[in-house]
Amino acid sequence: MLPQEARNLTDRVLKNVEKVIVSKRETITLVLAAVLASGHILVEDVPGVGKTMLCRSLARSFDCDFQRIQFTPDLLPSDILGLSVFNLKTQQFEFKSGPIFTNFLLADEINRATPKTQSALLEAMGERQVTIDGVTYPLEEPFVVMATQNPIEYEGTFPLPEAQLDRFLIKLRIGYPEEPYEQEMLKRLKGTHPISSLGAVANKEELLEAQKCAREVFVDETIYQYIVSLVTATRKDESVYLGASPRGSIALLHLSQALAIMQGRTYVVPDDVKMGAPYALPHRILLKTEARLRGETSESLITKILNTVPLNIRA
Repeated sequence: MLPQEARNLTDRVLKNVEKVIVSKRETITLVLAAVLASGHILVEDVPGVGKTMLCRSLARSFDCDFQRIQFTPDLLPSDILGLSVFNLKTQQFEFKSGPIFTNFLLADEINRATPKTQSALLEAMGERQVTIDGVTYPLEEPFVVMATQNPIEYEGTFPLPEAQLDRFLIKLRIGYPEEPYEQEMLKRLKGTHPISSLGAVANKEELLEAQKCAREVFVDETIYQYIVSLVTATRKDESVYLGASPRGSIALLHLSQALAIMQGRTYVVPDDVKMGAPYALPHRILLKTEARLRGETSESLITKILNTVPLNIRA
């Protein structure tokens, strides 16, 4: 797939998803870029802003399989991965696959499940495979996890550990629509929900080709240095207890490549990095207690770093 073909593909998907998600082009662009970068997405927002619809719309646009898991305290790892069942007829154990064997997996309210159940996703998200009873099963391609959590209600929740957060390529919020767009949304929902008639504008094979194309986007040595400088700054800041990991550097690189291909470019520019950094890095950072008491956040730290770390262009 050529870069221009990849851009045309993403343009078609953007327009298709906007039939369901109103006035959130930047959010859809970032989520689509994460998908092109073969990454996973964490959406932290209040109920009712379209988190589920966004994931379903993307799956339908690419004609991919979609599964939704409602995470609850009594959810077991086998409810996600599957389990081996003894067949009395054959006198053998047979593996019954769980909902994780899909292309787009919506992990709804992921922080309501216990840490043991949350950890069932770690191997799947990191290595695109699951190991059950000593047998490793590869997952389908493409494989994207879009997890949601409510930032307001914390009772009965289990905060995601750093190892789990680090496996999400980006973390973002959708936010409320502005008044004119919310009115437009109401008009669209007056009758049948748009998702019920949303058709595919691409297929799995095209998505896989676009993902491959994104990885081939050229990255100059200056960009590599800039990404590493940004990530290193998160580790050296006096307000930080734990800085972004090397996986954060990789995530920002791949996200920047995907954003470049969505613009029809075959090379990454600094603006791609600057656009992706506020979504690829903050959730990988832990601030010191005194910094949080001063009102600092991981997001404000990344903004400060972007404003202070120079881009060293070679002569």
